[in-house]
Amino acid sequence: MLEAMPAAFFSLNRAWQFTYVNAHAQRMLQPVSGDLIGQVIWEAFPDAVGTPFEEHYRQAMISRQTRTFEAYYPPPLDAHYEVLAWPSPDGLAVYFLDITARRQETQRATEAAQRAAQAAARLELLAAVTDQLGGTMLAEQAVARLARLVVPALADWCVVTLVDDDLAGGRRTLRDVGWWHAREDLRPVVEAYGSARIPALRDQAFLLRALASGERITLDRDATSRIRDVLTPGPATELLEQLAPESFVVLPLRARDRTVGLLTLFNDAARGPMSAADLVTAGEVAARAGMALDNARLYRQQRLLAEELQRSLLTAPPEPDHAEVVVRYLPAVEAAAVGGDWYDAFFQADGATVLVIGDVAGHHIAAAAAMGQLRALLRGIATSHGTGPADVLTRLDNSMALLDVGVLATATIARLEQTMDERLRGVTRLRWANAGHLPPLVLAPDGTVTELANRRAELPLGVNPATPRTDSVAVLDRGTTVLLYTDGLIERRDSDLDAGITRLKDALAELADLPLQDLCDQLLHRLVDGRPDDDVALVTVRLHRQDQQHPGRHGSPGPSPISR
Repeated sequence: MLEAMPAAFFSLNRAWQFTYVNAHAQRMLQPVSGDLIGQVIWEAFPDAVGTPFEEHYRQAMISRQTRTFEAYYPPPLDAHYEVLAWPSPDGLAVYFLDITARRQETQRATEAAQRAAQAAARLELLAAVTDQLGGTMLAEQAVARLARLVVPALADWCVVTLVDDDLAGGRRTLRDVGWWHAREDLRPVVEAYGSARIPALRDQAFLLRALASGERITLDRDATSRIRDVLTPGPATELLEQLAPESFVVLPLRARDRTVGLLTLFNDAARGPMSAADLVTAGEVAARAGMALDNARLYRQQRLLAEELQRSLLTAPPEPDHAEVVVRYLPAVEAAAVGGDWYDAFFQADGATVLVIGDVAGHHIAAAAAMGQLRALLRGIATSHGTGPADVLTRLDNSMALLDVGVLATATIARLEQTMDERLRGVTRLRWANAGHLPPLVLAPDGTVTELANRRAELPLGVNPATPRTDSVAVLDRGTTVLLYTDGLIERRDSDLDAGITRLKDALAELADLPLQDLCDQLLHRLVDGRPDDDVALVTVRLHRQDQQHPGRHGSPGPSPISR
């Protein structure tokens, strides 16, 4: 039975001599020795001394208890064995199997699982980089997020650098704007190092070499001393000594054939240099971060251009007699960017003061350009014909259709009118027409706030040029304030426009006693805190008494055109 069994078997007497070896065991152990019968196991297999084989065999012999274990025997056997040592009165019976192939298969499966887990982790990191960097168009926010994403996934700590187009001393300006460390206690040190590093860079600094070449720079050892050699002595070198990096990689963040930033990854001695797989992942992170940063740069340029275009079109308001006109424009701070919001105030040929507020659908340069076109058309129509607001909107809608101005826009036009009798009675008529815009608000001298609602809702501009437009009229006492505004002043992500109008009316009533300039500033502060989600435009007019000197002006009231 022992000769026929597939497992290898041998027996030892109490003097550790082989007393029996079956055929299977003889074949497995043949590379070490020939006929084993009578040989002492420690002499026939000297490499077993001091290994688990000797430990378990002796323990089984002493304790008289069965021992089961796995162990490796070096060349020439070079195999892993599963062993059962069974003590008997005569010595020790040993059964063993060669499990090398099984262990290799298990090892391969384990390594495959580890590779799969590492690949999943790399993909997760890259997805997080894409998601986080793509979630903002502000460069500083993007790089701050990048620093926290790559630590500790790829490095013990890192510094992210932005590259500006401005030249200083013949080189492009560098700014360290993001940093992070896996150890919380060293994060203030990294922050201080990031603040001190750039001014301390010498011309041969690794960072500048990577910027000039656009190529990755890798150093696997002695990073602290090598970096110290390219820094001028001072705070930066002292902070570097505290951080004590052993290796680093500088990765240019490139997009559209230009370097827009640099990512420097540092490892301590315990972690060692970056692996080849981590370098590939870091390169992909750098590519995505470079594109995100360049998109932020282009967005910023486009935003500034659009804002400059829009502000150039939003001119200062006129100064009617005994009426004060105040305007405000505040661009959005987030991705909504500059849009088509506009205000206007001007005199018609008969001396009437006209106020306009409007909003072209869309954002960025296209909306700002369309806004400029509509504003110019409206001005031309209103000043050349001297007609009322409804007629101006009708003519504007027809001109948009004729000129194929393919945009949608809302607008409100208000005109201040006054006859001699109304002047003597101290009242002014406000004639207005509304093309799908938010209702104007009227703040009475007693602090009451009311909406100026049309008799019926009317379509925005650009929908149907044949839609009828109607004028509405309100009689206002002197001391009244009229507010025209765009939706950026009242919009919230967590509430509707009706709730926003209610907040605006409440704030307007509370601020009623303020001078008009201060009132507008406080409205912006209370409702959007100076940082609106969408553009804000507003135009306000306050009717001062006509039998007294105009506030802020010198001299007597004097005569003025009745319509003003």
